Amino acid sequence: MTLTQLRYLVAIADADLNITLAAARVHATQPGLSKQLKQLEDELGFLLFVRKGRSLESVTPAGGEVIARARAVLAEANNIRTYSANQRRESQGQLILATTHTQARFVLPPAISQIKRAYPQVSVHLQQAGESAALDLLSEGDADIAIISTAGEQPQAGIAVPLYRWRRLVLVPRGHALDRGDAVPSMGDLSTQPLISYESSTRAESSLQRAFAGVGLQPSIALTALDADLIKTYVRAGMGVGLLAEMAVTAADTDLRAWAAPAAINECIAWAVLPRERVLRDYALELVHVLAPQLDRRDLRRVLDGNQVADWPPPPTWESLTQTITS
Repeated sequence: MTLTQLRYLVAIADADLNITLAAARVHATQPGLSKQLKQLEDELGFLLFVRKGRSLESVTPAGGEVIARARAVLAEANNIRTYSANQRRESQGQLILATTHTQARFVLPPAISQIKRAYPQVSVHLQQAGESAALDLLSEGDADIAIISTAGEQPQAGIAVPLYRWRRLVLVPRGHALDRGDAVPSMGDLSTQPLISYESSTRAESSLQRAFAGVGLQPSIALTALDADLIKTYVRAGMGVGLLAEMAVTAADTDLRAWAAPAAINECIAWAVLPRERVLRDYALELVHVLAPQLDRRDLRRVLDGNQVADWPPPPTWESLTQTITS
């Protein structure tokens, strides 16, 4: 039994038993993959799949058990390789981040620039997705870190590290009906306006929906988007009042007027969610520290290694953090 055979076995399972697709994913030939599968079954003494002609029809009960254990073996083998690379201080590799548009567009550029200066041979790949999809990518092993936000609740998909706190802003074009000198829009004001916000705002359990329900009001969501730049575009087009992350409103948005959202709309926390039972490269943890300088690197490593219970310091505000990242 070899790691190659186990890798081929898992590839077949992940390709929905399509041997041609599995072979392409592992850069093998179809006959070569089939031969390795047969050798593995011969060594084990039982079939891993039910066949129908030359095709695989289903996984046998014993095959399901072997596939689950093969995944664990391959994961540990990868952990050993990663640990070895860290011990040798290797400075090359890749870092895959699953994150939202707002984080990728407005938060990560200076942080990634720091990592690239320290590790120029590391390639960084951004997988843009909504919060739940980003966590799915992490749990499936298709991302090293998921960087997402919640309205206070801690993500449960991995080891969640709080990075910083941020507010939502109310955004209108200059001259809008709500642009009334020093008057700050209230929840009542917002309930009378068509709102433009993030895609998650339409869900009954969203923090925005809960905020309005908490004061006995109903929001009118006119348009949603995953992209903060799109929200600003439609605010400029007069489609409604924007509600979006403070990081997405910059000094260049001189044609827009912004206020902090009413206190009933809770602030959010940005999190770096790290995979459990998976060793990460040093540069991945360095990125977390750049985004959360309040953390002690040693505490972070000990928590990931299972040698310490997570007890993170309170996350700073976005305003204070941005001065640190860009300095």
